[in-house]
Amino acid sequence: MSKIKFTGLAAACLMAFGTNVSAAEWSDTSISYRYGEHFREPTNTENIAKHIYGLTHVSGNKLGSNFFNVDMLQSDYKDPAKGGGGGAQEVYVVYSNQLQFGKIFKKKLGFGPVSDFAWSTGFDFNAKNDAFAPRVRKIITGPTIKFGGSYGWADLSFLYYKEKNHNGIMNVGVDFDSTYRIGTAWGLSFLSDSPLPLKFNGFLNYTASKGKDGFGNKTGPETLMETFLMVDVGKVAGYKDTVLIGPGYQYWRNKFGNVPGTGTKATTAMFKAEVHF
Repeated sequence: MSKIKFTGLAAACLMAFGTNVSAAEWSDTSISYRYGEHFREPTNTENIAKHIYGLTHVSGNKLGSNFFNVDMLQSDYKDPAKGGGGGAQEVYVVYSNQLQFGKIFKKKLGFGPVSDFAWSTGFDFNAKNDAFAPRVRKIITGPTIKFGGSYGWADLSFLYYKEKNHNGIMNVGVDFDSTYRIGTAWGLSFLSDSPLPLKFNGFLNYTASKGKDGFGNKTGPETLMETFLMVDVGKVAGYKDTVLIGPGYQYWRNKFGNVPGTGTKATTAMFKAEVHF
């Protein structure tokens, strides 16, 4: 993809974000904290502990919805910052916009468990101060099938995927081949009338091979799943859907597209706490 096309898609994302925020009909903003001790990084033989601080905003409007998340990740000394001085720090930003066809055409398009159809567009940005010095720039876009019911929602998306990055070891920019991603996300509720309701949420992405990396090695298909079972402890104090805590799990195979090797597979138990405003 040319630089003009890549930049144009990013601009379209930003335009959609600005339009939809101004017409928001509902929104939810939360801050969160996650912690795990078995994160992995490619070529690193160690299990890495990370503190992750997150800010998430979700909003809906008469055309669709927006999702924005920024994570600030602090690794322990086993994932060192370049030049030493402690563990590496990373900032990772994700934005996604959905244009829902049922809302646009003001017509019910769903049937059975399908609640609607949408077009999803989004981007990822990151920066990390380790020796590799990644600078992820991702664009994704494609159709989404939306499912809904009394227990919550789920999305299934078929996405075009394009990534640019940076390899600090070789000191080169990396323009990966265009490929595809199949992604699903869900948010389900259980025991809503009980003193401690449960929420089961998460996502699962499969990203196909994206050509060669910055070392000239062929990449492999990447699988990333992250899911949490959250307990609505705020309901006890009369603040339902406000304070949630619970365990989580991350599975990451061929991390960043690296083929099986040291540090390319992670199975990480986590703890998460979040407060909604």
